[in-house]
Amino acid sequence: MSKTSVSEVPSRRVPLWVKIVCIVLAAIIGIVAILAVTFVCVWNDEISTVNSFTHLRGRNDDNKEGSVYSMKVKGGFYFDEFLAQGGASNDKQLINYITGNITRGLVKISIGETDIGCSSFTAVTPDGDKLFARNYDFAKTNVCITLCDPGDGRHKSFSTVDLNYIGMSPDKDVEGLMNEITCLAAPYTPLDGINDAGVACGIYMSYQGGDGQEGTVATDQNKEGKDNITSTTMLRMVLDYADNVDEAVELIQKYNLHDSANTSFHYMVADASGKSAILEWLPVGGGTDATDNDGSARELVVTYNTDSMYDGMRDGAACDYQWVTNFIVNGQDTYYTDNDAKPGYDRYEHIYNRLHEANGVLENENAAMEILKEVGRRTWKPNETGCTVHSAVYNLTQKTVLWVANENFGVPGAVYMYSLATGELKTLAA
Repeated sequence: MSKTSVSEVPSRRVPLWVKIVCIVLAAIIGIVAILAVTFVCVWNDEISTVNSFTHLRGRNDDNKEGSVYSMKVKGGFYFDEFLAQGGASNDKQLINYITGNITRGLVKISIGETDIGCSSFTAVTPDGDKLFARNYDFAKTNVCITLCDPGDGRHKSFSTVDLNYIGMSPDKDVEGLMNEITCLAAPYTPLDGINDAGVACGIYMSYQGGDGQEGTVATDQNKEGKDNITSTTMLRMVLDYADNVDEAVELIQKYNLHDSANTSFHYMVADASGKSAILEWLPVGGGTDATDNDGSARELVVTYNTDSMYDGMRDGAACDYQWVTNFIVNGQDTYYTDNDAKPGYDRYEHIYNRLHEANGVLENENAAMEILKEVGRRTWKPNETGCTVHSAVYNLTQKTVLWVANENFGVPGAVYMYSLATGELKTLAA
């Protein structure tokens, strides 16, 4: 049998259409690979942040309790750029910025209105640790413990975010990728927090305008030569950049304030030295609650814990502590007609009495939490609507946080401790 030589083997030509298909497929695979690499490079921080979104505690609708989440935010979330481009003068501008830079237009967000009735105070322990305590009173809602470490000269921080404020329904859990991507906006909407310099701050409704209960008028400054900032982004700025109370006040004075959610707020800030201040925007030249109906005609007034006649009734120099609820503190004796016109005055007096009895010295964070428990909504006025969503005691000296969900004081799974030094968030039994 004869053998066929190699040269005699018939050649098989690959059809042209097969070559074209292969070339097209190779091009498509290359393009997809490039897009995938580009996507990961561009969205690396956002992907990491979304992946960290964790459900810590389930909801209890019967007790007006939403779910608790945590999120570790990677990167600087474009906040330097937000300030550099002039900030925002209203919620719509803030939404447009977040949508364009954080969610890349994939999801739309909204900023909801809120009715925050809160309490806060400072104190000191026998060992000299400075404490900042805060109740967030609202209604059933989901919250996110938001941990930021942006680097580049900015502070590491812990803050609590009401997810209703960025459009998440309070009546169901945060589920699905699109909702988790929406939560990338959380760093822009803190309601209270602490940074690794020991600076803590909080936001509280002030119900300015009308009779103090209705017809609230938001602060809406428009002074020439100043950039603009909204309520929660002002708190973010303090957490990210302020080393102490004086720096916080200096930063805030550079901006026109535009209160968010169509309401008015005042703010409290404290640092590890024991200095604290209440920041309020009041009518230029003075005025009363009934006449304070032009949000553009207000200016920043700062009341420090060491000011003489701190709240118009008490000698501030005689105490190192400070406390606030939901009415204007500075000049309150002339701003209001009587104490009945001051929202949260009963809680304000209760906190003062407890601090006064102790001369502003509380044994530890648990003792501060006990006062928060006493003025929590479920305890203070159980027959009224609303609830205390979270309670936090910030140790400004140790840079730690004791945090309780929905007044579940001492309940396993509802009490958390966080350390800015270690970055560890752990659940406590009490």
